[in-house]
Amino acid sequence: MVSNSKLLEWFGVVTAIIYSLLVALNIGAEFVGFSLLLISAISIGLWAYKGRHLGILFLQFFYGIAGIIGMLRWF
Repeated sequence: MVSNSKLLEWFGVVTAIIYSLLVALNIGAEFVGFSLLLISAISIGLWAYKGRHLGILFLQFFYGIAGIIGMLRWF
């Protein structure tokens, strides 16, 4: 059985990968990509908080802000 912590970690990783590909492909899906970045930052941020990975938690705060800025910019 997979723990909730592992689900948060890997869900965040997969959504970040999809975000990266959508933005890099430049196919007009930037808003969706930045939404996935925000979702990824929340997921990995929760994982980092639970595991007391403070450096990663700090980084996710800024990735979340970048996701919000990107969503506002491309809306």
